[in-house]
Amino acid sequence: MQRVKKEVCANKVYRDGYTGKGVRIALLDTGVVPLMGLKDRIVYFKDYVNGKINAYDDNGHGTHIAGILCGGFDNNKQVIGMAPKAELLVFKILDKNGNGSTKKAIKALEWIEKNHKKYKIRIINFSMGYLSNANPSLQTVLIDKLENLWDEGVVVVTAAGNGGPKENTITVPGVSRKVITVGSSDDIYETSKSYSGRGPTSCCIVKPEILSPGSGIVSYGLKEGEYEVKSGTSMSVPIVCGALALALEKNPYLGPTELKILLYDTVSQKIKNLTPSWGILDVDNLLKML
Repeated sequence: MQRVKKEVCANKVYRDGYTGKGVRIALLDTGVVPLMGLKDRIVYFKDYVNGKINAYDDNGHGTHIAGILCGGFDNNKQVIGMAPKAELLVFKILDKNGNGSTKKAIKALEWIEKNHKKYKIRIINFSMGYLSNANPSLQTVLIDKLENLWDEGVVVVTAAGNGGPKENTITVPGVSRKVITVGSSDDIYETSKSYSGRGPTSCCIVKPEILSPGSGIVSYGLKEGEYEVKSGTSMSVPIVCGALALALEKNPYLGPTELKILLYDTVSQKIKNLTPSWGILDVDNLLKML
């Protein structure tokens, strides 16, 4: 994670003491194992796959995402996360193979619609995507629910998908004009291995809006003291979510649209030729603007 933080210019923000404290994030994924560096971060867990009560993860994807987002100290005294004091509400909607139906995602979002004010949810981390031709009617419902939550003050951050670099490969719900869609900044440096989904969307919206590292990201494995390396735009999303948690800690009155504009105004570089995005996340610059 030190490489990641260096690439997104997250340095001064930690010297200034920002940790994401008090900011709650909904994580929709394969679940989370309550490891030493995560157990104090989990404030709610709901399982839409197997109906279990206690937090778990039988795949590893969600735990890896959670570590990037808000992992704290572990047995090896390594600080993992972008926002190590942020808190998680975990919704298991993907099974042990990483598969899941749009219906389960919608059920989780319905719960969030009813309870986000009570539980003070400020951000949704949606590190997955669906092909645009799969269950289009349900995907319309999914996008509508995420956009409604956006309108109610919840920042929604989604993955661009890994079907690039061809155009029109952004997955659902990243095609939404409202949500923040994240691609991998590693595409810029390794153009022969580019994989981020790319726009434009059917509405001719620039996607992904923002980039952050996505290749070779080290985070928690399923067992205490174990680490795994994963790649994909799924890993890029929690980096941006963590940055937004730091921003909301500094100014909790910011709304989703204000945060999106701030991301646009503070990217570290404009990318014109290599990818149709705004540029790369710059955390210190983002916090400086608040």
